[in-house]
Amino acid sequence: MPKLCSKIAVVFSMVFLSSCGFYSFTGASISPDVKTVSVQYFPNRAATIQPTLSQVFTERLKDYFLEQTNLSLEADEGDLNFSGEIVKYEIKPIAIQANEQAAQNRLTIVVKVKFENTKDESENFEQKFSRYADYVSSQSLADVEEDLIEQITNELAEDIFNKAVVNW
Repeated sequence: MPKLCSKIAVVFSMVFLSSCGFYSFTGASISPDVKTVSVQYFPNRAATIQPTLSQVFTERLKDYFLEQTNLSLEADEGDLNFSGEIVKYEIKPIAIQANEQAAQNRLTIVVKVKFENTKDESENFEQKFSRYADYVSSQSLADVEEDLIEQITNELAEDIFNKAVVNW
């Protein structure tokens, strides 16, 4: 019975600390006085423009913060504010075969992010984040592009979230 009581106490403590903003199951370490987040539209300034990428990435970053934290979304001037631009959208052949044909292609997306924490300016940063996904060159980009963009934007959102609020 004492083991059960100690387990209940640990779970209760974690739930209590999580609700107070000191601990999060996602690993986020967000000050209790931080209540809002804002994500500005990330325009696509890459040499190659993919028409839906800006919207997809911007919404994914917003959704990631809403899913992983208790922060409210503000249109402008949140306690945490993200802005920036997409600076690279590139497809390159990789894994060249003996016949000089590419066995795979790589889609790379690079995002430049400016993060401002109005409650603790020492956490502010400006950084580029890059992720890629490979696909078999026998597939057409049109057939795999939507899935690749979803995969890459998920990874970018996670990287940005971790840099901004996970202090390991």
